[in-house]
Amino acid sequence: MNRTPVVLIHGAWLHRSSWDSWAALLTDQGFEVSAPGWPAEPVTVGEARRESGWLRGLGLDALTDHYERIVRSFDHPPVLIGHSVGGLIAQHLIGTNLGRAAVAIAPLPLDDLPLNDLPPTYSKTGLDALSGDEELGEDGLVPLPDHQFRQVFASAVSAEESALIFERYAVSSPRRLITDLRGRNAARATADIGNTVRGPLLLISGQEDRIVADSVTRAVYKLYGDSVAVSNLKQFADRGHSLVVDSGWHAVADYVLCWLADHGIRPELPAD
Repeated sequence: MNRTPVVLIHGAWLHRSSWDSWAALLTDQGFEVSAPGWPAEPVTVGEARRESGWLRGLGLDALTDHYERIVRSFDHPPVLIGHSVGGLIAQHLIGTNLGRAAVAIAPLPLDDLPLNDLPPTYSKTGLDALSGDEELGEDGLVPLPDHQFRQVFASAVSAEESALIFERYAVSSPRRLITDLRGRNAARATADIGNTVRGPLLLISGQEDRIVADSVTRAVYKLYGDSVAVSNLKQFADRGHSLVVDSGWHAVADYVLCWLADHGIRPELPAD
């Protein structure tokens, strides 16, 4: 029996193993799951921290092209589920009619979003707070120390849980990628918001997110208002940017599964 493929796209400062729980759940449900990671990403967090050369020079355009090649390699269009910058990439790909459906969780904002639609606090938190020049390592990486991880990434969970997530999954991110995201000038930081024939899109926000404010995700959702293609928004109260990997991940995943089913996307591919 042919299974519906799912591609999981992780975001900055997390290793691809952050999707392990999602992959296990989706596989148990009968989906064909792939969490391929970024170009040349090591298999383990420890290796990713020690061998940081795989991150150098990686920008948003190259990262998006990497996932585009992966998505095109499937015999059947996969469901795209992305977190943070992965959610931005998922929107770009579904906008080009790649993928059967897309779920963008706490996605970094599209360049299509006018700057005056961003909340006044956006430049004071999120990427700008994390990636000033003083935070950049000599090797071109942007680390996220445990105290900052707690402050902005895992701010809606306990200090103990934040420390556990950090130890299990946190890695540095490439300076070029963060520069692209801050500068709003990468070619792939856009999506065809007016596409009327794309697959369904679900945007998810955490209302306590300090990297991608809930108001930003709501503003992006409004951009899709002129398209007749399915666009939905789900807001999770009391959840931060770590909502895909902290102890509340299952509620988010369960919602995604129900949303897919509501739109006719089930583990078994429809007969030809």
